[in-house]
Amino acid sequence: MAVDSPVSHAKALRFIEETTTNADSVQKRVLAEILNRNADTEYLNRFRLNGATDQDAFKSKVPVVTYEELEADIRRIANGDRSPIFSSHPISEFLTSSGTSGGERKLMPTIKEEMERRQLLYSLLMPIMNLYVPGLDKGKGLYFLFVKAETKTPGGLVARPVLTSYYKSDIFKTRPYDPFNDYTSPNEAILCANSFQSMYTQMLCGLLMRHQVLRVGAVFASGLLRAIHFLQLNWKQLAYDISTGTLSPKITDPCLRECITSKYLTNPNPELAEFISKECSIEEWEGIITRIWPNTKYLDVIVTGAMAQYIPTLELYSGGLPMACTMYASSECYFGLNLNPMCKPSEVTYTIMPNMGYFEFLPHDTSSPPAHSRDSPPRLVNLADVELGKVYELVITTYSGLNRYRVGDILQVTGFHNAAPQFRFMRRKNVLLSIDSDKTDEAELQTAINNAALLLREFNTSVLEYTTHADTKTIPGHYVIYLELLVKDTANPPPVETLNHCCLAMEESLNSVYRQCRVADNSIGPLEIRVVKNGTFEEVMDYAISRGASINQYKAPRCVNFTPVLELLDSRVISAHFSISKPHWTPERNR
Repeated sequence: MAVDSPVSHAKALRFIEETTTNADSVQKRVLAEILNRNADTEYLNRFRLNGATDQDAFKSKVPVVTYEELEADIRRIANGDRSPIFSSHPISEFLTSSGTSGGERKLMPTIKEEMERRQLLYSLLMPIMNLYVPGLDKGKGLYFLFVKAETKTPGGLVARPVLTSYYKSDIFKTRPYDPFNDYTSPNEAILCANSFQSMYTQMLCGLLMRHQVLRVGAVFASGLLRAIHFLQLNWKQLAYDISTGTLSPKITDPCLRECITSKYLTNPNPELAEFISKECSIEEWEGIITRIWPNTKYLDVIVTGAMAQYIPTLELYSGGLPMACTMYASSECYFGLNLNPMCKPSEVTYTIMPNMGYFEFLPHDTSSPPAHSRDSPPRLVNLADVELGKVYELVITTYSGLNRYRVGDILQVTGFHNAAPQFRFMRRKNVLLSIDSDKTDEAELQTAINNAALLLREFNTSVLEYTTHADTKTIPGHYVIYLELLVKDTANPPPVETLNHCCLAMEESLNSVYRQCRVADNSIGPLEIRVVKNGTFEEVMDYAISRGASINQYKAPRCVNFTPVLELLDSRVISAHFSISKPHWTPERNR
């Protein structure tokens, strides 16, 4: 659906209304299409559907599953098995999820037509936004978009993040001109694999076209803050390039260099360079976004879930500009849209688009049997039958062949648009710490603590208690680990070097997504250990009990975000330590 004119905008809005009005019938049609096309796949044949395409047969015979229960079949495809295991259509590539299994990114099989389905959802964004912010076709969007490392499976299929797949697709690279989606960044800058060169040239183009910029964005709030931090570090060189009309020798990618020098940096502009130098040399960066890009109407970033921690900093840098969270998507499936994109971040709700896949909902606030229990399977609710205020875990069935798959997203029903429910994204299930696209759970964290504790044994020291915090006051943010230690030989405490090595040992223990963010993307800073005085965690417990916690049921929290508790912990810190180097990471899996 091309959406580059008022007529096609109206068509897109009618499509949303029709699809959400008929949510239940659309869902039944989608399920029937999926089951009909994949009827002869190995996976569905295991459960003897015998060609049935109705909801009742599907729910009674096909189990609800997690990634771990599909992993053996996914490995077969990754290793070269081209038989129709999940989908009757050939698997075209794997999309790597930010979630992990066994410390490695999950591999989500996908088919070529899914790219068109994702593009359909993208095509609906600007018609919605144009209802709230008219005139966006009169300027450009400054979006910081990046490709990430990809690899190939033993069977030869590409494995990469969903957005990298999209940016490298012909749908994106050869997209027709659309005044509502006119970016300052050329494709050559977005597709440059070197993160510094990509960021530098995207920022340079944004500065050169500062008066044309009507919106500023990145995928996640953390990404936009990294861009602002990059400007803080590199504004002198950027201003020099603009002043002289020459490009920094640090930009070595030949295609990118040719693009920038021939199309963007064609003449010296000392006046613009002087303006940038003046604004960026001011110590106070409050409102820097609107000072540099004065016509910016809003920020386009995800600030829900773990990204909500960045809202105060974005408000500071933007002078309080609105923050638009436009869509809800994952590697497994694109789900829905925010039909009120200019609402406050705390009020963001997503309307599930029933044509994108088949959606079921596992009540999260009730006790359900395990997903693999065939005798008493969990009772799932259809899209049209969810209840206002209730909390659910999302379960999806996709055209690519995922059947009744638990995504791990916890959602709360906030209302309905026509017959389609609207949800508030609450959190990822079991996630304890997150700075960027990383997701660290308690089990991973405990393993990391155990490995650090091994280094302390040499000094007859053990970990008495610990908690953590995702510190986003620094850019990039970083993990903070508060440790209370029992030093049995006070004459021989662990030296600073050992505690620094403990930081690195913990980072080496964390999953590949975390390590990629640290090594390749530079989106997470070095892990920090803060050693606190003995008795600190008793004080934390006393504080919790004073606020009504049960002394019999109290457990030290493994992650802390409550300001008074953080202030208490920080007031008891006796030493701080950081990783001495970056952890090991390569694009190849299992490294």
